[in-house]
Amino acid sequence: MSTLADPSRPTVADFHRVNRGGGLFSESVSQWIGAVFALVAQRLGLRPTALTITNLVLGLAASVTVVALAGPVAAGDVPAWVVGLAALVGWQIAYALDCADGQLARVTGQGSAAGARVDVLCDVAAQIALVAALSAVAVAQRPSTPTWLVATFAGTWMVNLVTSVMQSGPNAASMVTSTSLPVRLIKLIRDYGAVIFVAALVLALAPALVFWVIVAFTVVNGGFLLASIAFSARASLR
Repeated sequence: MSTLADPSRPTVADFHRVNRGGGLFSESVSQWIGAVFALVAQRLGLRPTALTITNLVLGLAASVTVVALAGPVAAGDVPAWVVGLAALVGWQIAYALDCADGQLARVTGQGSAAGARVDVLCDVAAQIALVAALSAVAVAQRPSTPTWLVATFAGTWMVNLVTSVMQSGPNAASMVTSTSLPVRLIKLIRDYGAVIFVAALVLALAPALVFWVIVAFTVVNGGFLLASIAFSARASLR
């Protein structure tokens, strides 16, 4: 039985209530924006997959723009803040739509296995494009950027997505279960909404530092991968 006062007229709060988290920034910003998008989509009679595809198109458009203008920005022909602002708006709206499709599916009962697969596949495509964008800027700003670093950055970046998918089933587990504010602040380093916000700010204000951004996230995600392997191995041996 539905818990909504009026199942045919859900509110923004109703959509946000069913969000799947993502971290402090995502829950406080991205999921609320997503709830607004979900409400509009419900009023227009759109299906969740329509939001998923729109998320992919916007995310790809923002990343392709960053890749295409990485050289001109490095050469000083295009202002960095213009590209950074475009990336900030495009990536954040795309992510909010990614939050919205799940909210819409859960509140309206339109969820399906096929829709979930499309969602994950679009997330993979969007994040590949994002990694390509940051890598392109790093190389354009610092041509001596090692190929192995770019490859390792690309591989370890997907750890967040893989672990998120793994935690959605009956065998889900978390290494750190505390929900205290200090812990949640530390976890911002793996909050996708916060990460793309910071990445876009660096693109806009100091693109030369993107090299160090990919170094930082390679270390963080690589370390989390190793810790996750150790955590899961220990649990399996008990």
